[in-house]
Amino acid sequence: MSLTPAQAVARLLLEIEAVHIRPQQPFTFTSGTLSPVYVDCRKIIGFPRARKAVIDFAVQKISEGIGYERIDAVAGGETAGIPYAAWIADRLGLPMLYVRKKPKGFGRNAQIEGSFKDGDRVLLVEDLASQGGSKVTFINALRDAGAQCDHTLVVFFYAAFGGGLKVLDDLGVTLHYLSTWKEVLEVADIDKRTSAADMVEVRSFLADPDAWSKAHGGP
Repeated sequence: MSLTPAQAVARLLLEIEAVHIRPQQPFTFTSGTLSPVYVDCRKIIGFPRARKAVIDFAVQKISEGIGYERIDAVAGGETAGIPYAAWIADRLGLPMLYVRKKPKGFGRNAQIEGSFKDGDRVLLVEDLASQGGSKVTFINALRDAGAQCDHTLVVFFYAAFGGGLKVLDDLGVTLHYLSTWKEVLEVADIDKRTSAADMVEVRSFLADPDAWSKAHGGP
């Protein structure tokens, strides 16, 4: 069976066991929401062949969704986005930056490492997006330092939280992503990787994360 690029990335994540499905022992997000699922995209850095494939898909996504010549630099968000930004910048022959979560020192570049010019069009790269909140810090830091940041790219987008895209829409930023839970569930079904009972729980969570969390003791 031929897979779409998004399904291929989902299969890679499943193969390296970056996807965790655990309805009986839910994960707790920073927001306090309980979840039966968790994706650890940081695992990709330890699998060279999977890593190369993911970067291939990322470069393809950039070409189709943004355009090579509409980016002047690639920035990684501290810390998970840094390796992806480095690999993508290298592949595209572009300068690489990284953005701290908090400023260190003084001056316009206190939060950003690397060299760029006022008005440079910077692509922000991170490993995943759930509700979009962490992107705001990095985008504002880049803009405050004089960069133009209208696009952000992630390996995985949860696509389960209603405000996830609105936060970025309000900033005028387009989110590009390689895969979502939709493709993970499709591939899990194809490969018979997950029990039917667990799949029911995951689909219930994705349909209404807040309701699932509250039903399992969350806030």
